Amino acid sequence: MTSTFPNISISTERLVLRPLDEDDAPALAEMMNDEQVGTWTGVPQPYTEDQARRWITQDAPAERIAGRGLDLAVDEFLTQRLVGIVQLAKTNWRVRSTEMSYIIAPWARGEGYASEAALATAHWLFGDRKFERVELRTAADNTASQQVAQKIGCVSEGVLRNACIVRHRAEDGTWTDVRSDYIVWSLLPEDLEGADEQLADTGGFTSYSEYSDWN
Repeated sequence: MTSTFPNISISTERLVLRPLDEDDAPALAEMMNDEQVGTWTGVPQPYTEDQARRWITQDAPAERIAGRGLDLAVDEFLTQRLVGIVQLAKTNWRVRSTEMSYIIAPWARGEGYASEAALATAHWLFGDRKFERVELRTAADNTASQQVAQKIGCVSEGVLRNACIVRHRAEDGTWTDVRSDYIVWSLLPEDLEGADEQLADTGGFTSYSEYSDWN
């Protein structure tokens, strides 16, 4: 029997991580059309609300049910505004490992939301789901994502040469694929101790609950 992630809500002092909802489609599409998202991810450009809705209602549930991963919306607690997403993918249930990625909306960057959301997710994975490894992969020039990996306690394991595609947008709006290296990072349960102090500065991980009847 394939293992699967439950539908989960994780709360910190400033954020709520929860299952994606169809009402998120407009904000999700707006976030995905940002130039940095286009540069560092494989998200289609331009990205439409219909594509966002299909991801929310079809792709994300299929990944979770198949046991491959989990997509979480990240809301700002005070405003309930969508600030980003955390995605788990390529999950290996025998090894108890998964690959994590994160995207933060342009207006919400610089607030430490990516590291807070990623670290809270890691706490849940290690504590509740008994995972033993979280892996992150960052393009060689994506310094912002690398700073998040370092902040949450990840260890750089090496470089996968010529292993990813990044994109550059020309003045006329067209995108060009460019090959780049991946930097591979890992996070193990014992790596969280130092990172916890930084998370505590923003209120810390507080609680989680499962939504077994979430559609």
